[in-house]
Parts: sequence; C-alpha cells; structure tokens
Amino acid sequence: MARIGVVTFPGSLDDWDAQRAVKVAGGQPVALWHASDELDTVDAVILPGGFSYGDYLRCGAIARFAPIMNEVVRAAKRGLPVLGICNGFQILCEAGLLPGTLMRNESQLFTCIEQKVRIETISTAWTCDFKPKATVAMPLKNGEGNYQADEETLKQLEDDHQVVFRYVGNPNGSINDIAGITNKSGNVVGLMPHPEYAIDALTGVGTDGLTVFTSAVLFVSGAN
Repeated sequence: MARIGVVTFPGSLDDWDAQRAVKVAGGQPVALWHASDELDTVDAVILPGGFSYGDYLRCGAIARFAPIMNEVVRAAKRGLPVLGICNGFQILCEAGLLPGTLMRNESQLFTCIEQKVRIETISTAWTCDFKPKATVAMPLKNGEGNYQADEETLKQLEDDHQVVFRYVGNPNGSINDIAGITNKSGNVVGLMPHPEYAIDALTGVGTDGLTVFTSAVLFVSGAN
C-alpha cells in the first residue's frame, strides 16, 4: 500500500482532509510533523493548505525553513512525488522546488468558490490517472492565489508542458490562467484549488479531486 505523508505546520488546517483523501484513494496516510527531520519512509509527500505560521512575511516564507522541508527538498530532487495544495504550493515556490510566486488576488479579496480547471498534462505523478484535457471542478479558497512568473520562466513552463492545471475562467488574475504547475521531472506539483475537498459526492462538489490522490497511488505502485 502506498504510504503518503501529509505534513502539519503550525497553522495548517487542511491536513486532516488530505489524510482522508489519501485513505479514500486507497493509500495509507502518514502524519508528518514540521519539526521532524525524517520522512518516515513514505512514498510521497503532501504539503496541505492552511495558513502556515500565520502567513507572516509571505505565505510559505517561514514554513520553507521548517526542519521537515530540508528532507522534502532533498527527497524531491531524488524523484519523490511531492504535492503542494494552496499554501503548500506557496511553500514549494518559496523552497525553490517550483518557479514563480503567488501574489494577492487581483481583486484584493479572499476567493471561496467552486472552480473549474482543465488538466493540461497527465505526465505527472499527481495527474496520471486523469483523462487528457479533462475539465474538473474543485473548491478554491485563497487570498494569495495569483500565480505570476517572469517571461522567461513562463515560456519555459509552457514550452516544456509544465502547466498542469489551467483555470476555466480566471478567478484571481493568474498569468496564462495557471492554476497549477510541475517541475521538469513531473514529480513535484503545486496547485491552488483543493482536490481534498472534492472526494465525496455528499459534499455537493463532486469527486473530481479524488483522481489527484489515486494518481499518486498508481504512480508509486508502478501501475500507471
């Protein structure tokens, strides 16, 4: 069974939901603590959403220096699948595992909506179970989800097919409607929408987000 770690930082609030999503997808969730310097032999890692360290300085700027992140960075560079959701995406950018930055929403307001996104590539550890170019719906809730990058970085992302999720109707001003990206190797993915809140039809949002987690389970089991 795929062991997928979920890191809890001070201020995380979506860690339990991410653990539940892993379990529903057929994996074994493993709780990881920000102050630990071990990954507990997990097969993949999720940095969940929330407000790590109160979003002081910049979102993710302090969490990037948590002891566990030293291990996450090292493991990611060796190919370990890593997913950053919302605040986790911001942490991945601060840690240098993904390029670009997340800024205040163009409206300067906190956004909380059900958002449609298009799957731009299935060649990642976290999207390999999706159908190509599928349009899916997931909750979106953030104040700093406006993805921006310089022209050279943006060109590289587009040319190398590193844009993973693209908004259908841009809710926050993100350049090129980018909702999520990956590194060149396809093992590190960050996205602003919350797939962990779209795993159960009873919530009324649907189950489109579950495929993010089944993708990881398939990837680490070698079944993709």
